[in-house]
Amino acid sequence: MRLYLTALKPTDSVTDGFLPAARALGCEVTILTDRPEQYRDSGAEVLHCDVRDARAVIDTVAHHRAPDAIFSNSDHIQAETALAAAYFGLPGKDWRACVDTKNKALTRRRLAAAGVETVRSARLAPADPPPAGMPFPAVVKPREGVASEDVVLVHDAGELAAAVAAIRDRRPGETLVVEEYLDGPLHTMETLGDGERIRVLGGFRTTLGPLPHFVEERLDWEPPPGREHVLRALEALRVGFGACHTEYVMTPAGPRIVEVNYRVIGDHCDFLLASMLDAPLFELVLGVHLGAEPKLPGGATGGATGHATALSLVADRAGTVVRAPGTIVPAPGDPVRIWHRPLRAVGDRIDLSNTNRDYMGVVRAIGPDRARVDAAVAAFTAENPWVVA
Repeated sequence: MRLYLTALKPTDSVTDGFLPAARALGCEVTILTDRPEQYRDSGAEVLHCDVRDARAVIDTVAHHRAPDAIFSNSDHIQAETALAAAYFGLPGKDWRACVDTKNKALTRRRLAAAGVETVRSARLAPADPPPAGMPFPAVVKPREGVASEDVVLVHDAGELAAAVAAIRDRRPGETLVVEEYLDGPLHTMETLGDGERIRVLGGFRTTLGPLPHFVEERLDWEPPPGREHVLRALEALRVGFGACHTEYVMTPAGPRIVEVNYRVIGDHCDFLLASMLDAPLFELVLGVHLGAEPKLPGGATGGATGHATALSLVADRAGTVVRAPGTIVPAPGDPVRIWHRPLRAVGDRIDLSNTNRDYMGVVRAIGPDRARVDAAVAAFTAENPWVVA
């Protein structure tokens, strides 16, 4: 079987997740990317391609080897990948769903038109003034942003105007979205669909850093509340194939969608999810694109028992990393299994961005209950500190 994987910069999800999974499924992998030099050590065939252009992807595949699947886990090129898969008659996502979920203004319009939910929202083209009449507090964000970059809470018209001007200075020519602030606990729901049925794999409760920014600092395994509302939202958005990571808030008025990421969850929570389910998550996701029905051992949520946590170690100051723990994996027999993945190294310069780009490392932990997981994580971080001077 020939799997084409469209990718931008390398991520752990690709190098440590989907590539080994593809090999386990017996696939020959061809990576299509606009930065082939970064995949030199991947062990896969690599072809240069403008993966942001569906026509280029189609042309490259058509003049290479016949495909059995075309897949991407990148936020930025889901629609292009879906169009290429459709061209060759392969299983894939609805390209319209990829566009609607990536574009936060279209997400709001689609959900409102379907009667699922209404959130006050305004789209700001590059020359548009900040909207009048928006309820405060409000959130300003790039229409197609990722990683909490340039997402900020504002409390009045003055803060709104200042935030819009600052973001436009950093992102000239981009369209922004301003919407009402959704107050309440933040959750995720992780799903996997085969085009006919969506399976809810589980979810996490998300802890954010201090406002006015929205940096995700910790995720804890928790059965997703508001499940039926989220499923209605996904149906309205035509999301039903492959992995999807949905973020939503349990407001006093009920669940409200924050964003729908039409890919597997990131920031190493994909590996945590796989461990929690005790299932080959990456193989299951790729299997759907190869035409297989996703079958989880132990039922819809695999063998999930106990508690799981992902703690992102966020830099609290600008400076240089002078001490950093390395990669750590669990020792056999540990009651709480802990992994540490460094994202920075000694000597790295850190300039705070108030986004997920400020992560220095990620700690993943799984144990029999939350109390023991919390205690083990606290002990681990105390014994293995990151130091920025």
